[in-house]
Amino acid sequence: MSNMHAALMTEGSKTPGLASVPKPPQPDSSPNIVQLKVLATGLHRLVRSRASGQHYTSNSTQIIPGIDGVGETEEGQKVFFLCFKDGGSFAEYINVPRKNTWTLPSGLDPVKAAGLVNPALSSWMALTARCDNLPKNFSVLILGVTSASGRLAVQLVRSMGANRVIGCARNEGTLKSMALDDYTILQDPATSTDFSSLGHVDVILDYVYGPVVNHLLKSLQPNGRVQYVHIGSLAAYSDPSALEINLPGSLLRGSDVTIRGSGMGAWDLRGVGNALDGLLQSLVSIGNEKISVKKLEEVETAWNEVGDRTVFVP
Repeated sequence: MSNMHAALMTEGSKTPGLASVPKPPQPDSSPNIVQLKVLATGLHRLVRSRASGQHYTSNSTQIIPGIDGVGETEEGQKVFFLCFKDGGSFAEYINVPRKNTWTLPSGLDPVKAAGLVNPALSSWMALTARCDNLPKNFSVLILGVTSASGRLAVQLVRSMGANRVIGCARNEGTLKSMALDDYTILQDPATSTDFSSLGHVDVILDYVYGPVVNHLLKSLQPNGRVQYVHIGSLAAYSDPSALEINLPGSLLRGSDVTIRGSGMGAWDLRGVGNALDGLLQSLVSIGNEKISVKKLEEVETAWNEVGDRTVFVP
């Protein structure tokens, strides 16, 4: 059996290192499994959280990090793949079920797909799987809009029919530079944030959570149904107590607000699979996002870098 290079998390380590490991065997006897040569794989926030054991989907037996990527079959076909349960993607080769692969659309660069599908899935699944009966030309408020996922959400919700997109984040300079119809500056404390001019919104996509959500929901002045979807908890990185909110029952009784979450558990891999063809096609026309391309051998030094989204290539 030949060897390949892969990133490995060893017991007690906080960052993976490059190692030589056995290449997965050819799945000749299993037509439902395909071996892929990994062309690009993303270092997502979720990858770091799972590798450190801090995410609710962490798998203690997975020592090679990585949850998705773009690979090439023996026949030369480029596909996007998911590998939540099938070994990590930070390797030169990986075996995955064929059902967890999707043909890469013409015009979609492998690096772009590897870097953007994961952050794009958050808003895509929130709207397609956790919202229903959205009105024509619906309006969306995005909490944490300047995050990587939030920036992508602005473009994706417009491609899905949103007519009014409002952002909320701390950095006013960044907010001004974005293609938003309006914005609100997130203040500290969160209760100082001014939502008085927000008006009605049909959907709230929340990447922040914590006190600002309490304040926002109490500040709403809806003239119809509001669908709130919790996606992430960025506020908890500086304040662990922001993992929880307290809502008065009167708020739920007194307004037409639905509260849902979006993540593994709220939907499953089958739901992701049903949505991926549409998402991949939409990414073809999404504007360029900053992606830092690194060699897999740089994984140890790149693991904790902040800034641009990182994609590893062979």
